[in-house]
Amino acid sequence: MAKGPEAFRTISEASLEIGVAQHVLRYWETKFWFIRPLKRAGGRRFYRPRDILTLSMVRRLLHDEGRSIKDVQQLYRRKQLNKGANGALRATTPGAEQTAGRLQTALATLETAKLRLDRALAGA
Repeated sequence: MAKGPEAFRTISEASLEIGVAQHVLRYWETKFWFIRPLKRAGGRRFYRPRDILTLSMVRRLLHDEGRSIKDVQQLYRRKQLNKGANGALRATTPGAEQTAGRLQTALATLETAKLRLDRALAGA
């Protein structure tokens, strides 16, 4: 039976879900102070749902985007990795809100131009 989305994961379950080996997760704990799974007696690690999301983001930054460990550490220090509503980290970019606003304005301008062209072509 599969665990629910709010269930804690063991290191073997987390490594399968994230797509990295268990030793990689242990290594990341030594490099990223913000990765801190719960540890029970005997040192067994248990990852909360927010830990899984954070690990997924770190994996994406390191493996998919090709960033270095130092880059990810600096992103966190500069607060460009922020905690979302669920407590998981997410990457942000300086000026992202301004860029989004400019893109929305440009999109509105293009939609207006398209409507004018459609009307002009319909009347021709």
